[in-house]
Amino acid sequence: MNKNRYGDGLKIWIDIVNAPHARFFQSIIRYLEDQGEEVFVTTRKFGDVHRLLDLFGIDYQMVGWHGVTLAEKLIRSTQRAYELSQIISREKPDVAVSKHSIELPRVSYGLKIPSVFILDNEHAIAANKLTLPLCDRIILPEVIKPESVVRCGADPDHLLPYNGTSELTHLVDFQYNPHIFQDLKLNLKKEKTILMRPEPSLASYLEADCRKTVLSPIVEALEDQANILVIPRFREQQQIFEDDDKITLINPPVDTFSLMKACDLVIGAGGTMNRESALLGTPVISCYPGTLLSVDAYYIEKGLMKRSTRPDEIIEMARELLRDDHYHPELSTDDLFKIIIDNIYQAGNG
Repeated sequence: MNKNRYGDGLKIWIDIVNAPHARFFQSIIRYLEDQGEEVFVTTRKFGDVHRLLDLFGIDYQMVGWHGVTLAEKLIRSTQRAYELSQIISREKPDVAVSKHSIELPRVSYGLKIPSVFILDNEHAIAANKLTLPLCDRIILPEVIKPESVVRCGADPDHLLPYNGTSELTHLVDFQYNPHIFQDLKLNLKKEKTILMRPEPSLASYLEADCRKTVLSPIVEALEDQANILVIPRFREQQQIFEDDDKITLINPPVDTFSLMKACDLVIGAGGTMNRESALLGTPVISCYPGTLLSVDAYYIEKGLMKRSTRPDEIIEMARELLRDDHYHPELSTDDLFKIIIDNIYQAGNG
C-alpha cells in the first residue's frame, strides 16, 4: 500500500459533477479502492450523474445542485463551495481530484490540499478562469494549445500534456453486450440504426435554448431510412421528440457503450459520446453547434469523426455512412489511466 505523509493509506477526494465524469472516474475509483486507498466521492444534483454513480456501485455524498441561469449558477456554486468547505475540512483528504469541477479547486486551494485536475475543454473560458489558477497539476490533451489555458491563469509549469483524450479511461473495463437491443426491448424495424444525442444546452460554455435542438431537421430527414434512437439530456429535450412515434427515446442510465457499438451511426450535438463512439469504432458525425474543441479536431484529423453544422450536409454524410463500410484507423495514444493514477499518488504523497 502507498503511504501518505502520515504513514497510512491515501485518502482521496473526487468530485464528480457531470454524467460523463462518472464513467471517466469509475475505473480509477475501483483501482484506488483495490489498492486499499480510501476514496471519498462528492457529486451534485445534475442530470443523470447520481443514477450513473448508483449504476456503477459508487458511494457518494450529494452536495448542492446545478444552476440554469447565470444568477443561479453563481448562487448555487457559491453555496456548494461553502458546503464542501465544511465537509472537506472534516474529511481531511490527502489529495483532491476532479474533471472540470468548479468548486473543488477553490476548496482544495483554500484548505491546502494538493489537487489533480483533468481538463479537455479550452473553450469553457469562465470555468477555466475560476479553476485553473488554483490547480497544482493539470492533465490535458497535448492537442490543446498551452496558451489557451495559460491565458486563463494556469501555471505553465503545472501542465501535464498527453497524447489522446479523456475518453480513453471510459473504456478501461468495457465489455460489449451484443444483446443490448434485445435487453432494452427495442422494436427496431429497419436494417440500420442511428443513435443521436442533443447538445448540452444548460452548459455555461454554450448559448442554446433547451427547448430546441439542432437535431430536429436531421431526425425528420432520416427517420424513414433508419431506426432513430435519441438519448435526451433533460426533460425539455425529451419533450421535443416524445410525440414522434418514429423515434425511440432512451432513458439513462443504460449501457451506452454497448448501444453505441451496436448502432450503425452516431450523430451527436455534444462531445463526450461522439468521442466514445469514435474509440468504439462506430462511424460518428459531430454537429456540435459551438466552437470546435481541440479534442474533436483530434478525432477528425485521425479520420475517426466527421463534422458539420449544416443539416443538409449532415444528412448527406449520414446517408453515405449508412450505405458504405468505412475503414476505421487504429489510434495510438498514451496510457491516460496510468498518468492519472501516478499523479494522484505523487500529489498525495508530496
